Formats: sequence, C-alpha cells, structure tokens
Amino acid sequence: MPKTFELIIATPERQVYKDVVESVTLPTTTGYITVLANHVALSTILKAGELVITKNGTAEPYAIGGGFLEVQGNQLVVLADTAEHVTEIDQQRVDEAIARAKKLKEEIREDHSEYASVTAKLERDLARLHVIRKHAHRGHQGIPYEGVRKD
Repeated sequence: MPKTFELIIATPERQVYKDVVESVTLPTTTGYITVLANHVALSTILKAGELVITKNGTAEPYAIGGGFLEVQGNQLVVLADTAEHVTEIDQQRVDEAIARAKKLKEEIREDHSEYASVTAKLERDLARLHVIRKHAHRGHQGIPYEGVRKD
C-alpha cells in the first residue's frame, strides 16, 4: 500500500476537501510541486492553476485561484482563494466571466488597483477554463496515475 498523508483544502467559504491521499500536485509561484507522504516542512504561495489529488491510484483535478500551502508532519493544508472540483465548473459561465473580465480590463487601465483585481480574477477564471477543457474529454473520471493519456 502506498504511503499516505492527510490533505485539507479550505477556502473562505467552505472546507473543500479533507481525506487521506497519496500525492498532491500544486501550482506555486515558482512552478508545480508534488507533495508526497513524509514531505519536508514547507510553506509557500500558490498561484491560480490546476491542483491534482491522487488517491487510490486515481487522480482528481481541481481548479484553484491561488492561496497558500503548509506541509507540517504528515499533513498538507491548502488555504485557497477559490477551489473547485472539475465537475463543479460550468464552462459556459467561465467563458462569460472571462469575456467580461477582458472587456473590463480594457476599460479600467488607468485605475491600477481595480486593474490588478480584475487581472487576478481573470487569472482564476483562465485556470478554471484550463482545468475543465483539459478534463472534459475524460468524462470527469479522473486521469491515470501516471498523468499520461492512453489514447
């Protein structure tokens, strides 16, 4: 049996996930990292992107909108701005949100704080769109453990 550790994913609105897992791959500001059981203690910043949980040899994709992670002992805590399982993402709503954000971004170039806020939202929506498009053809059944397509 593979070594496991506890994973907790929380957003300001809810606890998204809490279970024992084999690995988690996350987007940090310096690139993707994979956390395994008995990982060295770590705290880092997350950026918007795809988080993949592997449990019982099956990978489950989530879209996260940035945040922080902490590995301590045999526990990984992810405090994310947003986090959604691929099955929770509505592609039409994401497409509409991206179009609105791009339009708004062009209109508010002079207001730097508002521009940064809209840009961050656009980044989160683009990460959601990436996850839903990447996994749409798989029928949301997860991806193989190796992360390699079989077709």
